Amino acid sequence: MKSIFCSNLFAGKVCVVTGGGSGIGLRTAKELAYLGAIVAIIGRDEEKLEQALPSLTAFSPDSSYLVGNIRDEGSVDACISHLMGKYVSIDYLVNNAGGQFPSEAEKISLKGWNAVIETNLTGTFLMSQKTMIKAFKPQQRGAIVNVIANMWNGIPMMAHTGAARAGVLNLSKTLANEWGRYGVRINCVAPGIVKSSGLKTYSPKFQKLISKAGAFNQCSRLGTEGEVAAAILFLLSPAAKFITGACINVDGGESIYSPWMPPTMKQDLAPGFDE
Repeated sequence: MKSIFCSNLFAGKVCVVTGGGSGIGLRTAKELAYLGAIVAIIGRDEEKLEQALPSLTAFSPDSSYLVGNIRDEGSVDACISHLMGKYVSIDYLVNNAGGQFPSEAEKISLKGWNAVIETNLTGTFLMSQKTMIKAFKPQQRGAIVNVIANMWNGIPMMAHTGAARAGVLNLSKTLANEWGRYGVRINCVAPGIVKSSGLKTYSPKFQKLISKAGAFNQCSRLGTEGEVAAAILFLLSPAAKFITGACINVDGGESIYSPWMPPTMKQDLAPGFDE
């Protein structure tokens, strides 16, 4: 594995990554481990976590996984308590876990709406709150990166997750104000359409639609898991010690798309970073 960051950048640091069993979460966890961090990944699918762990312990033997439900306060509380008992401290938290399904707004049931809001917004709040109370505040230090989405102009077919991710952005700014006095920074990364394993959860028809999304950004391609992970690691790193309450858009310019100056670059001329 290669990284654009210097080796041992996170040596001796402990980082918790939710949704770390696959996709952007796993890529982020692997790079953190490669750069010296002890990484704890949290998710609901134990089989997926077990399969992911060797790719972390190959670089960081003390890394581990925990089965937990970020939508459940008791589960979150137990996970953070366990990790503090195991590692004594937690330095970083990456709230990456999320989930949604494509649907027109008028067809989303209340159950479906609540499930997406609870996973993306409530889960992020609970993980941040419990980590702050049990680790960051006593330590008087810490950093959180919340993974949201390119929801600036709304997300047709994804009203639930667009609302939730916008809520996480506002939550992050609020927490950055409230917790700055304790030496805690909170920032966001907003990926555009990324070529990730998560796309496989959608129907073939929706996957085909997403595959053409590169036509609407200035890089003329989909993003990569490695590019999103790089932004997350930057915000955790000492290079971002004076950055809090901010959001980095990792979307190839999708959020600034204008029909007056549409992208023209061919996709094969714009390879992505995913070493």
